Amino acid sequence: MASFLYRLGRLAFRRRRWVAGAWLAVLAAALIGAFALSGPTQDSFSIPGTQSQKAIDLLAERFPQASAGGATARVVFAAPDGQTLSKPAYKAAVEKAVADLEQAPQVASVSDPFSSGAVNQAGTIGFAEATYQVPGDDVSDAARAALTSVVDQARASGLSVEVGGDALAVDAKQGLGEIIGVVVAALVLVITFGSLIAAGLPLLTAILGIAIGIGVITAASGFVDLSSNTPTLALMLGLAVAIDYALFIVSRYRHELAAGHEPQEAAGRAVGTAGSAVVFAGLTVIIALAALSVVGIPFLTQMGVAAAFTVAVSVVIALTLLPALLGFAGRRIAGGRIPGLRARDTETDSRTTFGVRWARLIARRPVAVLLLAVVGLGVVALPTLDMRLGMSDDSTAAKDTTQRKAYDLLSEGFGPGFNGPLVVVVDVPNAAAQQAATQVAERIRGIEDVSAVTEPAVNQAGDTAILTVIPDSGPSTEATKDLVRAIRQQDGAVPGAAIAVTGLTAINIDISAKLGAALIPYLAVVVGLAFILLMLVFRSLLVPLKATVGFLLSIAATFGAVVAVFQKGWFAGALGVDQVGPITSFLPVILIGIVFGLAMDYQVFLVTRMREEYVHGTEARKAVIAGFGHGARVVTAAAIIMISVFSGFILAPDAIIKSIGFALGIAVLFDALIVRMTIVPAVMTLLGKSAWWLPRWLDKLLPNVDVEGEKLRHELEDTPEPVPSEPAAERVSV
Repeated sequence: MASFLYRLGRLAFRRRRWVAGAWLAVLAAALIGAFALSGPTQDSFSIPGTQSQKAIDLLAERFPQASAGGATARVVFAAPDGQTLSKPAYKAAVEKAVADLEQAPQVASVSDPFSSGAVNQAGTIGFAEATYQVPGDDVSDAARAALTSVVDQARASGLSVEVGGDALAVDAKQGLGEIIGVVVAALVLVITFGSLIAAGLPLLTAILGIAIGIGVITAASGFVDLSSNTPTLALMLGLAVAIDYALFIVSRYRHELAAGHEPQEAAGRAVGTAGSAVVFAGLTVIIALAALSVVGIPFLTQMGVAAAFTVAVSVVIALTLLPALLGFAGRRIAGGRIPGLRARDTETDSRTTFGVRWARLIARRPVAVLLLAVVGLGVVALPTLDMRLGMSDDSTAAKDTTQRKAYDLLSEGFGPGFNGPLVVVVDVPNAAAQQAATQVAERIRGIEDVSAVTEPAVNQAGDTAILTVIPDSGPSTEATKDLVRAIRQQDGAVPGAAIAVTGLTAINIDISAKLGAALIPYLAVVVGLAFILLMLVFRSLLVPLKATVGFLLSIAATFGAVVAVFQKGWFAGALGVDQVGPITSFLPVILIGIVFGLAMDYQVFLVTRMREEYVHGTEARKAVIAGFGHGARVVTAAAIIMISVFSGFILAPDAIIKSIGFALGIAVLFDALIVRMTIVPAVMTLLGKSAWWLPRWLDKLLPNVDVEGEKLRHELEDTPEPVPSEPAAERVSV
């Protein structure tokens, strides 16, 4: 592989104008496709096969007028202080709003708060429930505009009016977080290279790769239903890895120039060596993300494939466009130096670097360092034992949104359970649904945590009925989950009647359960994959085992930190977290895939240099120190860049994006700076030469992928350096 990439790097350098032109054409096509073909994204989640989804399908067949799968808009009215909704002017405003909603596009039915009893005892707060004929993602712009108009007119009467539910779309707005992350990344690159040109190339290629990836994903949204979080995850991950991959190759290119090679040869060697590690690291991220499809959850598959595509684009750009841009820069890669900053090449600089000093410090006390790091991560991981999974609802929305205000008003006026009503479906084989549903309602009223049960509504055939159950507790609480289980246990209690529970709250509970069940199998797949891939790369059994255990430590500590902040509320105020609650159900699964890929990135870039020193004859302990000294500076810079990019998303107003940004940022901090930069050299020192042991039969069986470019080095040592076919002046032209 290294030999092929060496030739690819030289070709891209030599044909830089063609390569650059081709990528610009791809960028133009992606952007045109995004503008011309894009479609709406979706915010709701459904998983085929769950009980809640089966109940919706049954109602769609037998009771279509109920619009069980349709969007809802819960319009909450609150009278001014000291007033009540029964005041003629306010009552007239509420009734007009209900009448206007009934005439709005796509609305199936609207409940009047005065006739349905949806006004609290004090008479200060009431709500109208509007049910739509279509799911939330299919509510038209005209329907949403009509809903907004009704709310504005009601507010003009002096009432406080807010809207909850999924009919009113919440745009996934992004703040300045991405920009801040990129700015910090730029500063780290400038400090690392001491040159504006060298620092600018990784940023340029990263921005181009992200633009292409997001453009293609946006265009794809016109043909397939994509989650609204899919482009954001692709942006977050693609930006971080793209900068890192370019950083490794540019760093190696500068070293090859410093070693006396011509620019074209230096580019070929950089792509052949560092590029080999980029390919493997990128493949691990891609495979881990694409493996989300084995979980069997559609929206996770979409998010994983989209993010994997963006990472793949970043890898190809690093291997082709980056050497082409190096061709334009030539030896001027060191140009634009910043006064006071001096980039040091760790491979040619004779002075002892901080990385070497750190590795020596660890080598003197490897057991103490290892115990301290493992215990520290174990303590951080302790909150994981209390982790609860759930889906976001209006209670987790930003405080200034109408959805959150509607949630708070309903909780104040009626109790939190009114924000998460349950729909109970009673299915009978004959026309006795009314009688069976009445018996079911009586049984449900006797269950703990039930606030109210409505009278049953029966379809024309008389074989299906629906009940609305209002819990005492909020939709994301454990008590409501227990209530759903208790109601489902009533299935068969009434002879001849089958019972199912659906509604948005039940759907979210079912999704969380399915995702929780998928967590361990997916983790097993990822861990098994990690072991096999690392065994191929390092020709060792103990190095993959160490890397896998380190990955598990990183994941456990990351989960602990996420639970501490977003579930328990520790330091939540400092991070701008308005509301704590269950951890978003799909976050752990996504986190496992992404952190696995990133962990393998740093494992490859760091440990391959140790192996390179060892196979060149350096004693095992000294090989650890020398290899760590070569890679520590660049790996540290790459980790800081990733942490900066991910942490920028903590400033996003969306709770899901905020939690993903925090989780990925803290995961890189734990894995790169504690596991890879501390635990890895400690364990490698303790293992000595046994770290590279592999049974002879297994060594013959495994293919040699040559990630560290050892075969390429031998080929280049035996062959004179190729003479560039172009004039020297052109080689360094800008």
